[in-house]
Amino acid sequence: MCDIEEATNQLLDVNLHENQSSVQVTESDLRSESELLVTIGATVPTGFEQTAADEVREKLGSSCKISRDRGKIYFVISVESLAQVHCLRSVDNLFVVVQEFQDYQFKQIKEEVLKDFEDLAGKLPWSNPLKVWKINASFKKKKAKRKKINQNLSKEKINSGQEVKINQRNVKKEFTSHALDSHILDYYENPAIKEDVSTLVGDDLASSKDETDESSKEETEPQVLKFRVTCNRAGEKHCFTSNEAARDFGGAVQDYFKWKADMTNFDVEVLLNIHDNEVIVGIALTEESLHRRNITHFGPTTLRSTLAYGMLRLCDPLPYDIIVDPMCGTGAIPIEGATEWTDCFHIAGDNNPLAVNRAANNIASLLTKSQIKEGKPSWGLPIDAVQWDICNLPLRTGSVDIIVTDLPFGKRMGSKKRNWNLYPACLREMSRVCTPTTGRAVLLTQDTKCFTKALSGMRHVWRKVDTVWVNVGGLRAAVYVLIRTPQAFVHPSEQDGEKGTLW
Repeated sequence: MCDIEEATNQLLDVNLHENQSSVQVTESDLRSESELLVTIGATVPTGFEQTAADEVREKLGSSCKISRDRGKIYFVISVESLAQVHCLRSVDNLFVVVQEFQDYQFKQIKEEVLKDFEDLAGKLPWSNPLKVWKINASFKKKKAKRKKINQNLSKEKINSGQEVKINQRNVKKEFTSHALDSHILDYYENPAIKEDVSTLVGDDLASSKDETDESSKEETEPQVLKFRVTCNRAGEKHCFTSNEAARDFGGAVQDYFKWKADMTNFDVEVLLNIHDNEVIVGIALTEESLHRRNITHFGPTTLRSTLAYGMLRLCDPLPYDIIVDPMCGTGAIPIEGATEWTDCFHIAGDNNPLAVNRAANNIASLLTKSQIKEGKPSWGLPIDAVQWDICNLPLRTGSVDIIVTDLPFGKRMGSKKRNWNLYPACLREMSRVCTPTTGRAVLLTQDTKCFTKALSGMRHVWRKVDTVWVNVGGLRAAVYVLIRTPQAFVHPSEQDGEKGTLW
């Protein structure tokens, strides 16, 4: 039984304070809640909306609506499927929709618009979305407690406890050092890059007590929930700012529920998403992006796990396929592949020894996490890390089924000038190791001019079937889907020799 289902079945002692009154949850309420249908919204990497919709349809059996606001999808599920939603690989953040207004009529005067936002708070159907949030919050608490218990057990079971502690400190230190970069990437990779994002700032009412005191206090006496309102606004025809909308709408929410405003240590995050004339009010179900998985050792160009998953889905891996990332960096793509497509074999390679070392450490961390989760030794993962030269791969001709990689953009890594020689050499070597006719490649790059030129000279071995435009760190990049043609690979030296004999 999955974690959220357990939380749903055991959620008999959770009180929800709404309008200063507590609602006692009973078994019959839980049964009715498990059958409740709700609309879930998800943010996804911009450009991979259709890929995410396909995953939802495949794994949840739900039809999906792609928002006009790029990078968002919506689908209807029963609450008992909430666990499966959290297991989706293509979504970044989740929220439950309170109400959606497809054609919201904004007034021309700012004061009137803000007054409408104030009045809106008391008219929304909060009940069912708050039930979903309640179940979701209970699940997160159980998960956090279980994580602490598993960490303590793992320290007792492993003999080399001191080494494990040192490794955990190093992982934490490296993760912390990249925390700011990750936060910045979260903003720039937001579906609406130009949107104005603002959060209702309330007094910092966080208690300085430790977690044990806080948890014991929760058990003995009911607490007033703390909240914040985050407004995501995109469009140029609004007479108000996001900060003003969040402030006035948040004030009305506070008056309606009698909650306390707290920007940092909040229990509930209310979302006010505005895109032109579309307004959606929701409640966040994730505290941090779901793409923050698998990777513990970061590099200068670490790819988001959700982007990696989307690229892998584009090449439609089959059982027993050999999938290679010849420029793996920290190994985000092959690690995501080894997690989701366990019946394939994945090879992570790079010419930089530091990158290979990071990839190997990320593989080891993922294996350790898997062992702790299952509570028993694991046979390992179908993945290996190798140091090599992209232009001279130690692989047999025609031995690889799929190549998926993030090419250097020429900004943080490499240079635009070097790409003019690197890209043609990469495509040539990839065509050698890739299986004719059935082989395919999915390549990401922001240097589209250089790649288009390189591909034009390799049309006899590579055929482009699709181009997906994505947002990577605020940059407009392209994912090229290529198919290997039936033509056998011929080494350039052999081609020159053939030309010499003809003449």
